[in-house]
Amino acid sequence: MTSPKIALALLGLTFAAPAAFAQESCGDVSIAEMNWASAGLAAWVDKIILEEGYDCDVSLVNGDTVPTFTSMNEKGEPDLAPELWVNAVKIPLDAAVAEDRIVIASEILTDGGVEGFWVPTALAEEHGIVTIEDALAHPELFPGAEDQSKGAFFNCPSGWACQIITANQYRAIGAEEKGFELVDSGSAAGLDGSIARAFNREEGWLGYYWAPTAILGKFDMTMLELGVEHEREEWDNCTVVQDCPEPTLNEWPRSDVFTAVTKEFSSENAITMDYLQARAWSNDTVNSILAWMGDNQATNEDGAYYFFETFPDVWQAWLPEDVAAKVQDAL
Repeated sequence: MTSPKIALALLGLTFAAPAAFAQESCGDVSIAEMNWASAGLAAWVDKIILEEGYDCDVSLVNGDTVPTFTSMNEKGEPDLAPELWVNAVKIPLDAAVAEDRIVIASEILTDGGVEGFWVPTALAEEHGIVTIEDALAHPELFPGAEDQSKGAFFNCPSGWACQIITANQYRAIGAEEKGFELVDSGSAAGLDGSIARAFNREEGWLGYYWAPTAILGKFDMTMLELGVEHEREEWDNCTVVQDCPEPTLNEWPRSDVFTAVTKEFSSENAITMDYLQARAWSNDTVNSILAWMGDNQATNEDGAYYFFETFPDVWQAWLPEDVAAKVQDAL
């Protein structure tokens, strides 16, 4: 859920189509190229549009959620974080917005970041599996556990916050008593591999996953309904706490994913702010690009050019005609 202070910041935005040029020069712009695929892709899309459409001089800097936010908040650099997952920095971001150090330019993912428990769509349709309880009633459909008499329930990669959350949720729903074993995926690659293997073998798969990702662009998966609401106090005091003694099933909060810029950048780059305020895409769009990137061992730059070629209706809607023409001519 969007926090009140960030919601107020968003209310001040204008999401209309950008106006034509209102400044002579864009100047230097630094963009955080975060170390996960969807954010790296977004950084390159912004780089190309700002360079080719607005004549900016763009530099990319390596980034990650907390260190990038901290640097923007304390040092005023980089200028732009295209894909900032708000839940990881919610409280300090609220303060930075309220104190006018950081500006929320837009919500880059129109449907937000998504987390939950997933199964193959074909399996769900064949067996009428809609809820987590539906899946737990059929451990025989989900092979992959070391104990072959049990169903496999795949956990989040080791060291990620979702590993603790999934373990608590697993206990909350009594999955072990219902014939399941919690399987450690080890890494993101291991988790992806378990899904790919299940689809190649036409077997069932049950576990934690998130979007946008290449896997969900490549394989048709359905997120299960948990049948409960998100309880924030329970989430903070138990769901995210390792080995919480008495966890209860708790819906994941919707992950707000915003484009954030420094106050100085927003004040000095009105025309590029128009672009950033209009720029947004869906999980389905990003999933499909990431899937292509995975299949073709493509870089973030390659993915950006694939996006421009494949989804012209999406990116051209972010830009006035003269800017869109300049970008198109440069491709």
